[in-house]
Parts: sequence; C-alpha cells; structure tokens
Amino acid sequence: MNRVIIGLMIALCVVVGAGLFGILDSRATDVFLEATRPDFQKIPIGVFGFQNGGGPEWLGGRIEEVLKADLQRSLVFSLVDLPAIGVKAREVSTTDKAIFKQAAENGVSVLVWGKSGQKNGSKESELLMDGFVYDSGSDEVVGGKRYVGSTSVVRLMAHRFADELVFRYTGEPGIARTKIVYVAEHGNARELFVMDYDGYEPKQITADGFLNLMPRWSPDRRFIVFTAYRSRNTQDIDILELATGKRWTLVSMAGLNITPALSPDGNFLAFASSQDGNSEIYKLDTRTKTPQRLTVNQGGDLSPTWSPTGREIAFTSDRGGAPQVFIMSADGSNVRRLTYEGDYNAAPAWSPRGNWIAYVCRTAQRLYKICTVSPDGQKRVQVTTGPGIDDSPSWSPDGRHITFSSTVDGKSHIYMVDTDGKGLERITFGGTHNSSPSWSPAL
Repeated sequence: MNRVIIGLMIALCVVVGAGLFGILDSRATDVFLEATRPDFQKIPIGVFGFQNGGGPEWLGGRIEEVLKADLQRSLVFSLVDLPAIGVKAREVSTTDKAIFKQAAENGVSVLVWGKSGQKNGSKESELLMDGFVYDSGSDEVVGGKRYVGSTSVVRLMAHRFADELVFRYTGEPGIARTKIVYVAEHGNARELFVMDYDGYEPKQITADGFLNLMPRWSPDRRFIVFTAYRSRNTQDIDILELATGKRWTLVSMAGLNITPALSPDGNFLAFASSQDGNSEIYKLDTRTKTPQRLTVNQGGDLSPTWSPTGREIAFTSDRGGAPQVFIMSADGSNVRRLTYEGDYNAAPAWSPRGNWIAYVCRTAQRLYKICTVSPDGQKRVQVTTGPGIDDSPSWSPDGRHITFSSTVDGKSHIYMVDTDGKGLERITFGGTHNSSPSWSPAL
C-alpha cells in the first residue's frame, strides 16, 4: 500500500479511533468567521400541555416534554412561557375564546394542547393522543389530530405531531421523526447503530465482530450503505435493508473501497477505491453495476458527497500536497478547488438546500472544527469552537442543523448544532466511542 493511501486512511477517524488526516504540525491560517441569520422570524408558540385521560401517570408529561423539545429544535417556533405572561396552564377546550384572546394579545401566534389516555375497551398498553392547534391569525382552531398507539411509541406520536406543526407553517417536512445512523464501539469491534434524531432508542443493526464504518442513508431511508472490513486488508461496500436486515455487497474491487455515498435519485453510488494503486473516486450505476472512474491524478481522492441536484460531487483530495475540498461535475469533468483557508480541509457534506458544504477544517490553533463554505467559495463560516476534535459532519434534512462526532468531553460522542453554531447538544451518552453520524432524509 503506497504512502498516499496510508495517509488517506489515517484521515478516516473511525479507523484509527481518534483523528483525521495524520494530526501533524501546521502553519494554518485563521478560518474566516461569519455570523449567520435565521431564514425567517420564528413563530411564537405556547404549549398548554396534555391532560391525562386515564393512561399512565407519566403520559401527558412525557408527550409535552418531547413535543416542546421538538418544536424548539425545529427553529421554526419560539416557545413562549405561558405562565410568565399571565396565561395559566389548565385544561383547554376548542371553544376557550377568552384564553385564546389573552394569549394572542400577548404575542402568542399558535397555541397547542391535547389529551392522552387509554383507548376505550383496549388493552392497558393501547393509548390515544388528541392534539389541537389554535392559530391567532385566523382566530380559529385550525387542526385536530388523533394518534393511536402503544406505550412504546408515545415519543413517536409526539414527534409526528411536531412534524405536522412544522409542515403546517412551513410547507416543509419536520425532522422530529428522522434517524441518525452512526458507528459505535462494541467490544473489540465497530458496529452500526440507528437512533432517533434526539439520541433516543439506539438499535444495533450490524453484528460482524470486526469493522463496519462510514454509513450513509439511501434517499428513501430504506437502506444503509457502508464500508465492511472482511479483514484488515479487504474492504467492501455493503448495503443493508433496515426493515428486513437483508445485506449484500455492492462493491468488492481489489484494494480499499471506502466512503460510499448514494446519489439523490439512488441510481449511482460514489465511492473511493484503491484498486489501481491510488485512492480515486468512482461512480457505480446501481442498476447495471457498472463502475466508472471519475478522478485521475497522483494524489489521493476520497469522501465524495453529492449536490442535491445530483449534478456535482464534492470530495477531499491531497493532490496539492495537503487535503482540500474540491468540486467536480458528476461525470468527473470541471474539477475545481473549493477551499483555500488553512492547510487541512476534509470530509465534505453537501447541504440538502445546496447552498452550503460542511467540512472539517483545521484552525490556526491546530484544532479540528466544523466549517461551512458556499459552493462558489465566496462565504466561509466556522460553526463549532472549543476544545476537542470535531469530525464527520452530516446535515439535517431541513438544512438547519449539523450532526457530527466530537471528543470535546474526552471520548468520541455524537452532537448536533444549529448551523449558526448555537444550540449545541450532545445526543449519545453510552459507550466509549461513537462516531461517523449520518442524518436520514425526512419522511
């Protein structure tokens, strides 16, 4: 294996357990910082709570807790403390005109409340949840939803209600029911896990006892593509169907086959392979299984990420002597360098709106942080700050958040952050090493 490939493999933090492209001394310049502003004014929303109609004692409180957290993370709504403005929390009906007027006069645009309890004539584990929405603009109750499920899906019912509120006021899908796939240390192995977007209910989906790395979602959320290490010298790219657990190999070329990424239509898989002795970007037609080599140079290329249109691919290359982010057309033409600030920029991830590319940047203080850059290279933002190594950025489907792994707390864990650097939240707590997150598309 030549020196370039070894250097590129060091870049993959999940392989070496800690870091990025060999953590070397540098004379990196400062990363350009720019404040970002929200796309629109947040909608003031008040949540009265969910009255318990005979279910478990924790039911109403759990629904309210999850719903409020979802609405806060959506960045669409601004939660209003109703008691602080004199609106007392109590049981509300759809005809409470006086309390609706009081809330509206205090600047609350939307009121949400509900009821929850055991379904009549059902087993104890069968529950229902009613959610209601009052809109001050139209001065009417504009939504009423009923959800039926068991105690095991209470969080999902609250997530669904939150997503429907986001859709009602933005026309876009919410992210509360999205998932994150990631790599976790499991014994002496690295296995793949899937969890809710807020870190709850992690589930193991591979059990090979060796290394399964670099997972990415299919556009329809049905599949996960990833690098599977059959041995220390053989790496294939596998695909796993989540619903059935069925798994098969997509790429088994000689050498290393790493960093897979499916195109937005699912018809092509971009990946890096060293079958010709040097790590290059390839594109596989998933229908015909025909591979096409896209890059040809003496440097190492890896970590492809598709633009939302599928017309371009961003990737990492050290063809200039140090890792930088490049962009090319999906057929391999029109290659151009994107990043110039600093001597280390890698692991790009294209935003779902197409207006930013997130990547790992090294600052003048030799810290590895998450940065974003516009596809024309004109705007650059350092998103994360502080100690620790931040790595493997992946966008939420609404383009308002980034998930990534970080060693800020000593061990590698998964975090999410708003794209303006606010709202940092750790979402994994168990285990000794959690890394390489990938955020699913929305439902």
